[in-house]
Formats: sequence, structure tokens, C-alpha cells
Amino acid sequence: MDTSGKQAEAVALLAEAERKVKNSQSFFSGLFGGSSKIEEACEIYARAANMFKMAKNWSAAGNAFCQAAQLHLQLQSKHDAATCFVDAGNAFKKADPQEAINCLMRAIEIYTDMGRFTIAAKHHISIAEIYETELVDVEKAIAHYEQSADYYKGEESNSSANKCLLKVAGYAAQLEQYQKAIDIYEQVGTSAMDSPLLKYSAKDYFFKAALCHFCIDMLNAKLAVQKYEELFPAFSDSRECKLMKKLLEAHEEQNVDSYTESVKEYDSISRLDQWLTTMLLRIKKTIQGDEEDLR
Repeated sequence: MDTSGKQAEAVALLAEAERKVKNSQSFFSGLFGGSSKIEEACEIYARAANMFKMAKNWSAAGNAFCQAAQLHLQLQSKHDAATCFVDAGNAFKKADPQEAINCLMRAIEIYTDMGRFTIAAKHHISIAEIYETELVDVEKAIAHYEQSADYYKGEESNSSANKCLLKVAGYAAQLEQYQKAIDIYEQVGTSAMDSPLLKYSAKDYFFKAALCHFCIDMLNAKLAVQKYEELFPAFSDSRECKLMKKLLEAHEEQNVDSYTESVKEYDSISRLDQWLTTMLLRIKKTIQGDEEDLR
């Protein structure tokens, strides 16, 4: 594709949009429908933004969408303004993550003002993902996932809220905020238990909660496993529960080899993900005389 041609076309459209805005501010336009010129300028800015996207000039596309959004606000078209801010955010994602967040936050302000909390929640997730992958700021990612979960809960979208909370729990445990993680895993596990569709996943949440307990204190973990077995009898028969009991036994005996063997055996059937590996290593380091790797 001829990107330089698209770039030139976009620049020409920007100049045209700016002319429309200038003309709308003149005395005669004020008398004879200046707002229609601003509406036209909005459309032209959006067309320019799309041309910039085709030319892969993401920052210029983002800026053009922002211009359109500001004009929509001037016309009191809140929904259109929010849509343009989201488009700007998506363009900036490819060039300037912080600016993408700023645009998405502008959109969220408008959506919450309009009572559109489900859409606001969705955009908080987008911001959390930028913090996760681009800016690598886990604390801020957690804050946006929590905000998203709050909005979803308020709209009775509990499964969407739980997805966000599970992200929070995973990061909280990595940051050694174990109690926060435990509370979430227990809450989500208990609600999953009562659902025929989600029942199977409850054991995973109780397993993760038990591992967080184990990171705090072995006795805590032992009591937690007993509690989860009483609460959810199916947990007793799970491979996760059997592994927990073997690990607790190995820890009590301060037997590193037995601990490692139990983990290897579990891993040969259900591959350990990065999170589980991290938690199991942390626990393993509390066994005296440990100097080797997990697997």
C-alpha cells in the first residue's frame, strides 16, 4: 500500500477540517448554522484519522480522533465523543501507551457519567492490559482490574467481575499480598461451587488459596485444606488436594526430595504454569537444606 499517498491525503483532510472549524467561529456562521460546520469537521477528522491508520502513523491517527472527540463534546454529543476517544486510545496503543491510557480514561469518564458502567469496565480492562504488557506496572494493573470488577458487580455481571478478580488475585500473590489473594480465591471458589457449569474449576481456586496459605504458614495451609474439603467434598478426590497433602507431609518431614518428587509427578499429568511454579518454589525454599531447582 502506498503509505506516503495516504499520509498526504490525511494531511489534506486535517487542513480541511481545521478550515471548517475556523469558519464555524466567524460571525456569519454563528448566525447561519456554525454547528453544522463543526459536525462536518468531526467527520473529516475521523476520515483523516483512518487515513493516518492506513499510513501506519498511529500518533497522528490518535491525535485526529482526539480532535474529533473534542468537537463532539462541543456539540454535546457525548456518546460520539467517547467513541472517538476509544478509537484514539486504540491508535495510541501502537505508539504511545501512556497517551492511550489518557484517551481511554477520557472515554471512561464520559461512559460513567452516562451510566454505561459495563462499557467503562471493559475499557478499564484495556488499561489494565496496557499496564501489564507495555508499561509493566503491576500495581496499576491491579487497580484497574479492581475498578472493572466493581463496575461489573454493580451491573450484576458476576462472571465478568470474577474474571477480573482472578487477575487481581494472581498478581496479589506474586506481590506476596497473600491474604488478599486468598480472600478472592475463596470467594470465587465458593461461588463456582454452586454453579453446575463452573463447579469443576472450584478445585483450582481452592488449590491456589491453599498454596497462598502455605506461603504464609504451613499450619494455616493444613487447616485451609480441611476447611475446603468440608466445604466442597469433591475437592478431596482432586489431584490438587492430594498434591497439597503430599507437600504438607514433605514439609513437615523437611524432606526436599519427597517435595520435588510430588511436584514432578503432578507436573507430568497437569503442566504447571508460571504462577504455580513460582508459588511452589517459594514454599520449597522454606524447607531446610534446599539448594536445588523445583524440577
